[in-house]
Amino acid sequence: MIAEALRPLTDAPARAAVLCDIDGTLAPIVARAEEARVPPEATRILAELARRYAVVACISGRSAADAKRLVGVGRIVYAGAHGAELLWPGDRTPTALPEFERHTAKVHRFVASHDGEPLRGLGVRVEDKGPIVALHWRGVPDEAAAESRLREIAGEADADGLATHWGRKVLEVRPPVPISKARAVEELVRQPNVRTAMFGGDDTTDLDAFDALDAAVRDGELDAAVRVGVASSEGPAALAERADLVVPGTAGFLSVLAAL
Repeated sequence: MIAEALRPLTDAPARAAVLCDIDGTLAPIVARAEEARVPPEATRILAELARRYAVVACISGRSAADAKRLVGVGRIVYAGAHGAELLWPGDRTPTALPEFERHTAKVHRFVASHDGEPLRGLGVRVEDKGPIVALHWRGVPDEAAAESRLREIAGEADADGLATHWGRKVLEVRPPVPISKARAVEELVRQPNVRTAMFGGDDTTDLDAFDALDAAVRDGELDAAVRVGVASSEGPAALAERADLVVPGTAGFLSVLAAL
């Protein structure tokens, strides 16, 4: 079943793009983002795929530099902050969208003004993602209380002219600039010779990547696309509904990479 679903890519790897999320797709979800680990087997396979496929990329909510540190493969592309920045093979620093850079200081000032009691008392962890700041409440002593407080903070951020986004037990405070993983997918599938593409993901933000693949096929930029949903108890129902292939967790996605 996996091999058949991937045939549009495996029939012509030199014209195919292999794109995927990291957390929950390559790396199992953990209580603290800094504790996440990509299995060595996944790293090895991604390095092999980079030698055969036109484009291999990881598109993450993490910063591009952190994504590269976590995955550890030098020959692939890293799209960080949900596509707000791109780190190409050979580049030392990522290229950020200028409209994001203009609002970065305001985002950090807003979060800093709330980064104290009662937020820290609730155990909420703050993650710097460059132009985005994430507030995590997974595994805190009282998750319901933490989420309630973060919903108040989200309302204040919206009132202050910033954007917010909810993920799997994480609130992101973002610049008020439309951005999603779709932006990164659009950029990557426009690379020379790419005619087919796959994206694998496990969360709500990955549906935007599915949208971008659909649009690229509809507009004739791609001949075919494969949407892979990585199933979990916390993932959105729409992921399985829209995926061409659904696999169980990160182990299932490792099987997808191996089949490529």
